[in-house]
Amino acid sequence: MEPVPPVPGQASETLLHQVAEVMTEVSASLQAPIDLDETLDLITRSAADTVPGIVGVSISLTTKDGRIETRAPTSPQVIRADHLQYELHEGPCLDAAVEDPVVIVDDLAHDPRWPVFGPKAAALGFGSQVAFQFRAEPHARGALNLYAGEMYGIDQDSIHLGSLFAGQVAVAMGWARQDQSLTEALATRNVIGQAVGILMERYSLDSDRAFAFLVRLSQSGNTKLRTIAAALVESTNTNAKR
Repeated sequence: MEPVPPVPGQASETLLHQVAEVMTEVSASLQAPIDLDETLDLITRSAADTVPGIVGVSISLTTKDGRIETRAPTSPQVIRADHLQYELHEGPCLDAAVEDPVVIVDDLAHDPRWPVFGPKAAALGFGSQVAFQFRAEPHARGALNLYAGEMYGIDQDSIHLGSLFAGQVAVAMGWARQDQSLTEALATRNVIGQAVGILMERYSLDSDRAFAFLVRLSQSGNTKLRTIAAALVESTNTNAKR
């Protein structure tokens, strides 16, 4: 029996179905609180498995001190390609992370924009690359890097699907920032509450007067309220152990 030829549009419909399933899985992981490392790993693995022609994916994330680091790489070759860009101060992921929304390289080995990085990346087995900028306010910023094995391996489907995954990265980073802020806020509230309780017991104050006392100490010493509270709690705990 001769093989049945594919129905026109069947392949694209299969791909769309696969992408929908992947996006559903990724979206389910973006329910706060999240494990950021696991979520970013899921996103990069899903992109590598789903985007046509892509053999490696990573995330380049800028840090507060101006450095850039790789998160959730899918292979050692991807790590090396990213680090080459950081070391050489040239490459698509750097441009996307700090300047351009999307950077496409059809032929890494011969692109004049990156004469040193390009051939080295090609030697690692990468023929083309696309990098998508993402931002998650207030501070998270970087690029989702997709590496293809062949020259001119980045087509419009790759770009469209890659941009969707870049959006997922931004959402994940945004959730993580909210989680961090919430955790810090709860920790601050907890330590201030402990300090207020200590002052209430030590000086027979009600809660309002104890809190006002903390505020006065903070203002007179030009020190954050949480720092004053934490010092009081730590001192009390240390004395209790003696």
